[in-house]
Amino acid sequence: MNKRHFLRLSSYLTLGSIGLPQLFLTSCSEDTLFADGAFDGEVLIIGAGAAGLYAGYLLQQRGISFKILEADSRYGGRLGKLTGFADYPLDLGAQWLHGANNILSDLAVHSVVKVTLDDGGEKYWFNNALVDTLPQNVHIFEAEDLPDLSFRDYALQKGLGEEYQYIIEQIAGDQGAAASRLSVYYNNKEEENWNSGDEDFKFPATYFDLLDQNIAALISEEIRLNTVVTEIDYSGDVILVKDDQDNTYPADRVLVTVPITILKHNRINFIPALPTEKTAAFQKIGMDAGMKVFLKFSRKFYDENIIGGRICAAYADESVGKTGNDHILLAFLMGEQAERLTALGSDQAIVNQLLEELDEMYTGQASLAFLAAHVENWGTKPFIGGAYSYSTVGMGDARSIAAQPVADKLFFAGEAMNTNGHHQSVHGAVETGYREVINLLKTV
Repeated sequence: MNKRHFLRLSSYLTLGSIGLPQLFLTSCSEDTLFADGAFDGEVLIIGAGAAGLYAGYLLQQRGISFKILEADSRYGGRLGKLTGFADYPLDLGAQWLHGANNILSDLAVHSVVKVTLDDGGEKYWFNNALVDTLPQNVHIFEAEDLPDLSFRDYALQKGLGEEYQYIIEQIAGDQGAAASRLSVYYNNKEEENWNSGDEDFKFPATYFDLLDQNIAALISEEIRLNTVVTEIDYSGDVILVKDDQDNTYPADRVLVTVPITILKHNRINFIPALPTEKTAAFQKIGMDAGMKVFLKFSRKFYDENIIGGRICAAYADESVGKTGNDHILLAFLMGEQAERLTALGSDQAIVNQLLEELDEMYTGQASLAFLAAHVENWGTKPFIGGAYSYSTVGMGDARSIAAQPVADKLFFAGEAMNTNGHHQSVHGAVETGYREVINLLKTV
């Protein structure tokens, strides 16, 4: 459960000091990717997130014509960068490189710092008090023969009562889900496949910079922004892709990399309709609301990490690993907590609720030291619609089914389509872009 746990932070080492494999470069030289045989057709990539950008980068290396159609006014998907709010840049979306052994490791080798875990680096809000330890062990979600229950139901079954509700909410929130929706069984099953390593790395700049400068910059001329794809007709020899302005883009292959929410809500009309088994699989993959709220204070009165708040189950000091003097506390909200704050209807109402909770924890100090806030609500972004995917109760092999190509014409990538346990991560999304470029070339 802790390999993507971003909360317990303390000391830092350079990523280069731990001897990383050269995966970024060597992965691109796989025989399948650079095998003989020309593909002189046109590839359309739908979505310019991590998977789409990396797929475009690989196609460019192979000399294959492609275009990326992105609905938003910027590329990056769930990666983003906030400047000017603090005297150091902030990640609006994903901010952690998880594990030293992954496809982005070599690219990032000189760009990140290692985060080590420290059990003394966090406080729990428990029974209306900040405490260093909890009376009962809450790390109960890794075991054999786990039932297919939600985290909340399983915690209650194991004797963790309502006083532990928001502690459990944080553990589930780390997986992008509400505790009432995340499956103990399927989450643990997917965790067992994780092989990227247990180290976490944080960028002194931002994760967005890594892909922007090393991948997007090389293919920017092939990215078309503000292009909302509404229809993909793959009934003929040539695939016809339409946008909301009734423009048509012909292609020989199409790689769909949009967030799973777009597919779940049928935002793209496929002609003919996708197989029923595939669309049913989309519905079984969870993706909840999620937001990051950056709170700027005149001084640091808070602990580095606070777990278990009723309003927000996870707060973290954003200055850790950064070069600067500003005091920024991140409120990281997922699932039902993000939904409740979104329903308040305004950013100011969201901030007021968080300050009220922090005032309760720190005897009024939050309001006195508060300077400004920035709310990044991924759940309300029209072309995203949530944080990242998670394993629902009864999910089965939905990811594998959802990721299957259709008719050797349509291919599907993105973190939700990762079938090796690396979903919920940027490098997991990138892996699927790589996988589907190989699958695409196998159809030539």
